[in-house]
Amino acid sequence: MSAILVAANRGPVSFSLAEDGSLNMRRGGGGMVSGLASVAKDTDVLWVCAALSDGDRSAVRRSLNGRLDTAGYETGPVLMLDIPPVTFHRAYNAIANSTLWFVNHLLYDTPNSPHFDSQFRRDWASYEEYNSAFASALAANADPGARVMIQDYHLTLAPVLLREIRPDLRIAHFSHTPWAPPEYFALLPADVGRAVLTGVLGADHAGFLTRRWADAFMSCCEVLLGAEVDRERRTVTWEGRTTDIGVHALGVDGPALIERAREADVEARVESLRDQVGDRSLIVRVDRTELSKNIVRGLAAYREFLATHPEWHGRVVHLALAYPSRHDLPEYREYMASVQRLAKEIEDEFATEDWNPLILNVFDDYPRSLAACRLADVLLVNPIRDGMNLVAKEGPILSDRGCALVLSHEAGASAELGADALLVNPYDVSETAAALHAGLTMPEPERIERCRRLAAAGAAMSPQRWFADQLAALG
Repeated sequence: MSAILVAANRGPVSFSLAEDGSLNMRRGGGGMVSGLASVAKDTDVLWVCAALSDGDRSAVRRSLNGRLDTAGYETGPVLMLDIPPVTFHRAYNAIANSTLWFVNHLLYDTPNSPHFDSQFRRDWASYEEYNSAFASALAANADPGARVMIQDYHLTLAPVLLREIRPDLRIAHFSHTPWAPPEYFALLPADVGRAVLTGVLGADHAGFLTRRWADAFMSCCEVLLGAEVDRERRTVTWEGRTTDIGVHALGVDGPALIERAREADVEARVESLRDQVGDRSLIVRVDRTELSKNIVRGLAAYREFLATHPEWHGRVVHLALAYPSRHDLPEYREYMASVQRLAKEIEDEFATEDWNPLILNVFDDYPRSLAACRLADVLLVNPIRDGMNLVAKEGPILSDRGCALVLSHEAGASAELGADALLVNPYDVSETAAALHAGLTMPEPERIERCRRLAAAGAAMSPQRWFADQLAALG
């Protein structure tokens, strides 16, 4: 493959097994995967990913050397790796999602966790094996001088492993999450933290969503590795090699998003929501139920808003779309239960015969998300910490009549949207409650103008440009 290889944990397509044993192909992956696939489809790209399900593994075993027939799906060729399920589980759940995600989102309850014990070492060995499988596949499929774009915290070791095999390649690594500051990153065992940092430094170009996350990575390299950091040129030099550090703020393809939001399935949900909400004001949130998204404090803020502003009783509805995420991890199952308990308490406390103050949906429904953003008067995005958060950018683009954005200053998007959003401390429930009131009472001309500027900022760096800029950085 002579042009570009994109390596990511998830692929742009996935497979399910029908009762008769046949395979059904469908679009796969989350927002990052969908965005990458959309910009890669018109480029000479090979997508390299892991099999996630029994259907995926069956498809790989029926294929020629893992190459999948994706004709008709506009994804380009896909190479799917059949990594042993136990290895995948330990690398993906125990290390990527339960360790590196927790560190970079500052999520540990440090009096109780983490525990870096013999079980952790077993899981870490699987993470090394997982990254090695990707590096080997990339090395075997790349033509001389090809460009390789490796994605996210699942594959932090792959750049240096690939470079050891194929020093001729041009390698980029991109982090879609925040990066922890050195004092928190140092929670990791010293050799593990060192391996993650030097793994990323195996790339020619390391990309981040915001300057803040890039600066944190450079600080970790400086403090924990003793690497030479040039902050003016934004480079890190380690063991004679220099890695360029880039900031690439992923945005939204505005026209494509608006076009999708006018399709029949979305229009049907718009009408359904209008029937439910009536002429009341609408506060919307759209999230996966992840610990970092801060849904419980968002609901607590809405509860305090209702308690302190009785004049809004019967006049406002909060639509909380909290979609399932990582339910194979106990922390996430417990968090979903907390969300549902608090939602029930709000209904019990405030609901009347003709007014339900809260609608909580906990099942995936993308068209409903688009419809909700179109109708929102206030969009609440209050993560504890987020690499970017595209909902904060999508909401204003989709808004039919201009929405106010209540935004955590810990979302990466705040660097671009902060001037026109109502910024809040994600831990401050009272401040968030006050911001909800401010959003609902904002004069209409101001709200519309702010929303217009938010939409322009959200679409400023399209996925196509984001992808192209990283390729250009590789030369």
